Amino acid sequence: MRSSLLVSNPPFLPSLIPRYSSRNSFRRSRERFSSFAESLRVSLHGIGRNIEAAQGVQFDGPIMSRDDALEVNLDDDLMVQVCVTRTLPPALTLELGLESLKEAVDQLKTNPPKSSSGVFRFQVPVPPRAKALFWFCSQPTSSSGVFPVFFLSKETEEPSYKSLYVKEPHGVFGIGNAFSFVHPSSSDSKGHITRKTFLSDESATVTAYGFPDIDFNEYSTVNSKDDSSYYFVPQIELDEREEISILAVTLAWNDSLSYRFDQTISSYEKSFLQVSCHFCPNLEENWFKHLKSSLAKFSVQEIHPIEMEHMGFFTLSEIDHNDAKELKNIRLSTQFHCKLSPGVVFSNNMLNQEDEVRNFLKDEANINAVWASAIIEECTRLGLTYFCVAPGSRSSHLAIAAANHPLTTCLACYDERSLAFHAIGYAKGSLKPAVIITSSGTAVSNLLPAVVEASEDFIPLLLLTADRPPELQGVGANQAINQINHFGSFVRFFFNLPPPTDLIPVRMVLTTVDSALHWATGSACGPVHLNCPFRDPLDGSPTNWSSDCLKGLDMWMSNAEPFTKYFQLQSLKSNGVTSGQITEVLQVIKEAKKGLLLIGAIHSEDEIWAALLLAKELMWPVVADVLSGVRLRKLFKPFLENWTPAFVDHFDHALLSDSVRNLIEFDVVIQVGSRITSKRVSQVLEKCFPFAYILVDKHPCRHDPSHLVTHRVQSNIVQFADCVLKSRFPWRRSKLHGHLQALDGAIAREMSFQISAESSLTEPYVAHTLSKALTSKSALFIGNSMPIRDVDMYGCSSENYSDLVDLMMSAELPCQWIQVTGNRGASGIDGLLSSATGFAVGCKKRVVCVVGDISFLHDTNGLAILKQRIARKPMTILVINNRGGGIFRLLPIAKRTEPSVLNQYFYTSHDISIENLCLAHGVRYVHVGTKSELEDALFVPSFEEMDCIVEVESSINANAIVHSTLERFARQAAENSLGIISASSHPMIGNVLLCHVSGIQYSQYRVKLCDRPTICSDEFSQFHREGFILSLTLEDGSIGYGEVAPLDSNVENLIDVEGQLQLVLHLMNGAKFSYMLPLLNGSISSWIWSELGITASSIFPSVRCGLEMALLNAMAVRHDSSLLRILHNQKEENGSAQPHSVQICALLDSEGTPLEVAYIARKLVEEGFSAIKLKVGRRVDSVQDALVMQEVRRAVGDQTELRADANCRWTFEEATKFGLLVKSCNLKYIEEPVQNKDDLIRFHEETGLPVALDETLDDFEECPLRMLTKYAHPGIVAVVIKPSVVGGFENAALIARWAQQHGKMAVISAAYESGLGLSAYILFASYLEMENVKASTEQNQGTTPFVAHGLGTYRWLSEDVMMNTLGIFRSSYSGFIEGFSTDASKNLRDVKINNDVIVRTSKGVPVRRYELRVDIEGFSHFIRVHDIGDIAEGSVVLFLHGFLGTGEEWISIMKGISGYARCISVDIPGHGRSRVQSHASEGLAPTFSMEMTAEALYKLIEQITPGKVTIVGYSMGARIALYMALRFSNKIEGAVVVSGSPGLKDPVVRKVRRATDDSKARLMVEHGLEIFLKSWYSGGLWKSLRRHPHFRKIVASRLLHDDVISVAKLLSDLSSGRQPSLWDELKDCDTNISLVFGENDVKFKQIATKMYREMSKSKKRENNIIEMVEIPEAGHAVHLENPLRVILALRKFLTRVHKSYTETELSEKLLLALEEM
Repeated sequence: MRSSLLVSNPPFLPSLIPRYSSRNSFRRSRERFSSFAESLRVSLHGIGRNIEAAQGVQFDGPIMSRDDALEVNLDDDLMVQVCVTRTLPPALTLELGLESLKEAVDQLKTNPPKSSSGVFRFQVPVPPRAKALFWFCSQPTSSSGVFPVFFLSKETEEPSYKSLYVKEPHGVFGIGNAFSFVHPSSSDSKGHITRKTFLSDESATVTAYGFPDIDFNEYSTVNSKDDSSYYFVPQIELDEREEISILAVTLAWNDSLSYRFDQTISSYEKSFLQVSCHFCPNLEENWFKHLKSSLAKFSVQEIHPIEMEHMGFFTLSEIDHNDAKELKNIRLSTQFHCKLSPGVVFSNNMLNQEDEVRNFLKDEANINAVWASAIIEECTRLGLTYFCVAPGSRSSHLAIAAANHPLTTCLACYDERSLAFHAIGYAKGSLKPAVIITSSGTAVSNLLPAVVEASEDFIPLLLLTADRPPELQGVGANQAINQINHFGSFVRFFFNLPPPTDLIPVRMVLTTVDSALHWATGSACGPVHLNCPFRDPLDGSPTNWSSDCLKGLDMWMSNAEPFTKYFQLQSLKSNGVTSGQITEVLQVIKEAKKGLLLIGAIHSEDEIWAALLLAKELMWPVVADVLSGVRLRKLFKPFLENWTPAFVDHFDHALLSDSVRNLIEFDVVIQVGSRITSKRVSQVLEKCFPFAYILVDKHPCRHDPSHLVTHRVQSNIVQFADCVLKSRFPWRRSKLHGHLQALDGAIAREMSFQISAESSLTEPYVAHTLSKALTSKSALFIGNSMPIRDVDMYGCSSENYSDLVDLMMSAELPCQWIQVTGNRGASGIDGLLSSATGFAVGCKKRVVCVVGDISFLHDTNGLAILKQRIARKPMTILVINNRGGGIFRLLPIAKRTEPSVLNQYFYTSHDISIENLCLAHGVRYVHVGTKSELEDALFVPSFEEMDCIVEVESSINANAIVHSTLERFARQAAENSLGIISASSHPMIGNVLLCHVSGIQYSQYRVKLCDRPTICSDEFSQFHREGFILSLTLEDGSIGYGEVAPLDSNVENLIDVEGQLQLVLHLMNGAKFSYMLPLLNGSISSWIWSELGITASSIFPSVRCGLEMALLNAMAVRHDSSLLRILHNQKEENGSAQPHSVQICALLDSEGTPLEVAYIARKLVEEGFSAIKLKVGRRVDSVQDALVMQEVRRAVGDQTELRADANCRWTFEEATKFGLLVKSCNLKYIEEPVQNKDDLIRFHEETGLPVALDETLDDFEECPLRMLTKYAHPGIVAVVIKPSVVGGFENAALIARWAQQHGKMAVISAAYESGLGLSAYILFASYLEMENVKASTEQNQGTTPFVAHGLGTYRWLSEDVMMNTLGIFRSSYSGFIEGFSTDASKNLRDVKINNDVIVRTSKGVPVRRYELRVDIEGFSHFIRVHDIGDIAEGSVVLFLHGFLGTGEEWISIMKGISGYARCISVDIPGHGRSRVQSHASEGLAPTFSMEMTAEALYKLIEQITPGKVTIVGYSMGARIALYMALRFSNKIEGAVVVSGSPGLKDPVVRKVRRATDDSKARLMVEHGLEIFLKSWYSGGLWKSLRRHPHFRKIVASRLLHDDVISVAKLLSDLSSGRQPSLWDELKDCDTNISLVFGENDVKFKQIATKMYREMSKSKKRENNIIEMVEIPEAGHAVHLENPLRVILALRKFLTRVHKSYTETELSEKLLLALEEM
């Protein structure tokens, strides 16, 4: 009898699966399914019968790659459908996610699409905790229902039905058939299909599921058949991943295939009705109780081997469509259950295939075995399948029953204490109890520490302790102690079972187990204890027993349900927290003005998810405990920080400051989760009380040690968050938000610097680095005592993106969490290693465990458990070995106790070898003693899948010093930040102190020098210095000046610097910056990226230096202060002992005889210089330099400080010769004596001369700390820092602080800047001196000698930029030449520019915008033109944008090269504000083919210039540019092809591309540009761009098109499948070509490489430029992601083209002249 179905069935149409399935899947068929056909006939229900099943729209396959497209014939009528995906805001729960999807589909129903075909997908992020299997199990098993329905597990490591019970498996649940792919399809008499429909491969979020080698036909019958397949996309799908789960609805319709939109909706509604009506209400908690009974409903014989395939569709950007390649994204699952129809079922590794033994208890040998088997069986029915077994005779029946049960996983250990802690770890990781089996006696007592921990931390455990029978109690029997209520109040339930007897029904045993687990998993979950006395026999010896005790078990034996099931009624709408009960709490939250959200320890992913959404809703400052999962989060969008929660990760450090503690006030505090680790946080809460303190926790117990809680909400976090989110009243951002965020940012940067700057490996560095090494696929177990405190204080969030980052970003989730746990119930140090191994089993992730050495030694028996490696992934255990209990050194007792007492009774110092312990247990061991070794142990992937113990050497005393130092710097950072906040009289904008730039300009100067600079080797009769003065105006009229003074080098020159300045002017107008910039702690780099949208590393050092100088000076003027004051953040007071001047070191060139040089040196000393730096390395022999130095020393005496600077000019041998000769000259140091920087330390060791770094600093990257670490050697005594060379004050301050921290001199040196720059350097050097004095005072290091700074270049200035008098003169107090801060401050505050030295001034290059008319083929194109630069004769560069862009996107780059050429960008016909008008009255539609577009642009060029142009094109514009370069070389001088290609060559691939682009064009017209953009920018091509801080702004600019119809038509007409393929023409290229691509754009890098090879074959190659340029830190949209590097690349190319053109022109003239001769 045919079953009735809920799904309507559209007609079955012929369809085709592309070659990839047959190639990859079918090729394996003979090997994998040798016995498949026979087993299929035997095992599958319904073979040979006609069974109805859902059939959705049938597609011929997804378009995947060139090879796949070969299934398409050129004469086929091809249609490609693109899936439109809409991501909804994240849902708090799976149920709410369903509601959200229903609302979205209902909205679509009210405004149905007008298109005759389409694919829509709505998806919503939901909590990632596994629910798919249980949702699947909740579906009806009868023949009625919606099909197909399936569950597919994502378990990859030896999945089996047993693995389902260890931890809930992540997987996919799907129901219904939105559309399917079937192979092979029917064909006409000629073997061709006249109409083929494919799904575009750019439907990246869609996944198809199915089977190869089966024929599932229109009658729902299935047979084994080679080269056939069936794949489908479910209508409703829950796809679970580690980071996030996606709940989705997919709708597909096609009128031409007789499946209309209304039919699709009807089919979807039936699927939705089924899944919503069959939804397990308790999926959130205690899932394990229902697993066995749920799976037992599926009675089908599994077929082995069989695999279910699932394939996600790559976007085109991820596929090289020019090269055939194997499909990479078919994934196999060997664990699934799929019902294609009521009678067609595929299943593998889901069910226990062993014979059911329904009367297994009757076959037991004795009553002891009966009771033991009943207990174990009931445990498995309750979902308890992980057993921790301790050896013992009395417990043998329980152990044997557990070991023999097919569903259990057992682990044994001889140490009950370690075993019990292992069970705790398992419960933490899996969120379900483990069962512990022990013998009697002290074996039970050894469980007490773990029982206490589980009780205090609300961890469920089931203790099965064997015992002696009553007659052996109290009579001195062996191993018999009183086990009644042995654990007292630490267990939630205790029951003493009687000894097994057939006089008591076995039902009593079952109900007792059921009751115990109910108590263990209740609201106050925790350990429960069943004491199990056994009489002899303790083995399997048979004895008579009556089966009457089994009466009443028939029903129990016939199913898989537990005997007693417990139910709790609750309001489904409110989830147990009724609105009436919570109204008062919500009102309190609503009225909060200074709210704080505390997130304590959380174990459940759902609750972490809820806490994040709660934080996002409240917008309060968030203090997250390290065990919350979000403290070590991975950030996704730093540029969303303005509206995402403000995580205050360093609140504990901030509270070290008295000023901060006095500032902090709260009116409402919400705490979700368990205890907070930080003691200081608890103390400040006590200080701030009274306020409303809302504590949310699901247990009823009192957790309020400070007695502050005013509102106690007994609820889990999900329920509470649901109430808050549903209230939907307007939230107000907490007033503390901006202050705390600013404080936290400053402290975070300071801690990062201090931890990184320390050259040795420290315990805080371990915590800091460890947090960076974690990913979503790993988890962290933290030991107590110092490790948890260090990770809580020094752990950090990072930007370690996961593969799902783009999905998380589109869902507007601020971060991804990391699973973290520890034993914080009783916070003991026992059992930590064992707990960590259990946690690894339970969470099924790679666990990193960090513990102290005493904790490790306390649980060495845990190594025996580690060695077993049962059901888990490899672990890394970090052991911080400081040879004792280091935490006591940080406690007050250390200051008042004798060291000997501390060592013996507190530190418990030891010399135990951890390596030998590991060797004894056969565990891999690694010792690390340096930072690099630690990073290798954490970051370098191990190919050996094995556990590893990593010992980190430390020292108690050294660790105490490091912690003290870090706390001191944290306190300073907090107070400095707070000083900036409190000192400001200006209002905050969005709780952040901001300045606005209202104007900016630069002036080029040229000043005369009185002598040749020592850096110049050319012979000039006239010496001068050129640069720029940057003038920045704030909204209040305050003006700050900065100097940009580049040194001509291979890094930067005047022309390129001015190009960057033009771009900076463009970006800076209207820019905002924070008052926190003067902290110089990374805030400026962050601001450059977030506000300006350019990478800090791409700015020339001199430009960044000048920009920073102008910003800081503008802020100083605004505050009526000085640069020194805002840097030091302290008002200058009369009588202050702090220095207000800095000594100046004279600079002396060594030209001349030794006596002549010595004479000049003596004169310098007489002028008042306390130090002289002599330039060496200019002579033929270093011996001559040594002679000069010796003579100078004799001339100046011993009191004058002498320095030498070799500027890396000597070989090691030359330098050594010099060093040995001047050892008696008492040099302060010599700068850069050798050419090879690796020889610097070697030089010192060979000669004994102190060495200073100078040019070495120039080569450092954005963060030089890692590079500086190698120069911590004491032989390196100084760093000579040129701010304009190292990249500004922020980088200079970082280097200087590193030097001072390592006891080295930090010397600020000028590079022949004008008085403006020198004034700023005087103040900056004064700031560094003040900081050094302050640090020395705090560390009681005595008086710090002042440093003579390298500002002696002022003596070269014959004239100056400023009219002001430079404040450098001889001090009447010291008698030395000094730079005075008061004069410097006055100069910068009241700048008077000497206009005589100003060459010109620029406020930015104006943009001329106009239209030009071009007539082509009956149409007039009015093209929008953006014109920059000099219109006079010269180079012209034409810029072409990409698809959806406009000419506006090139403006910033055009300004950057406008000084070199006239720059013109256009809105390509069909785009932006360009328009087209037909000459015909009927208004025919224009064509936008490649030929037409190129012709229009050619005519446009003719109107612009009579000469040739260089054309720059990006993406689509790049294809046009290349086409014009090849076809119109008479007008094109050069072409820059940015992320472009020559098109497609293969005719079938071209056909597919045409159909795909036509489909996209239809999508744009039918659904609008906004929906199209979301689909367009979700592709993999834009992965890098999506992380740009201005991404949303960029996408918004793509909406600015006057005619969307024309944009869509251009997409179709200009498709790479329609344009002529240019591959064959590349070898004949007669134009200069630059191929530009982004470092992260793999696809177009490959295309560019292939193009370069083809062009290199050209016979005209010698006369033309062919180059490839890789733009760093950029993806596909290089001109938007790294414009400064693009400007540099363009300028270099234009220079080469101009030079080539000039040389060619000159050669032609010479030839002509020769011919005339």
